[in-house]
Amino acid sequence: MTIRSGLALALAVATFAGTVAPAAAQNSTVGGALIGGTAGALIGGAATGSAGGVAAGAIIGGTTGAIIGSQQDRNRAYYFWGNDGRCYLRQSNGAVVRVSRGNC
Repeated sequence: MTIRSGLALALAVATFAGTVAPAAAQNSTVGGALIGGTAGALIGGAATGSAGGVAAGAIIGGTTGAIIGSQQDRNRAYYFWGNDGRCYLRQSNGAVVRVSRGNC
């Protein structure tokens, strides 16, 4: 490992450590994108040893993390907005019912 790649790895680890505990106001989509992007940059940089690999890894990891995080948002919160602008409740038996907008 060269000094240059070691410095890049140390910087990436320091950045990753800062994203492990996102603020409570952030949703899982943002947290997933940050963690996925950082992890992707680490893997891309380690695999290729170039800035292009870091950039490609960050884009791919960030996108994947955001997709996974958005799915966690929907499953965790039983209330969600439908495409028609109405609020719905996902019940434990799998049924979906319309509820008051104040719940969303």
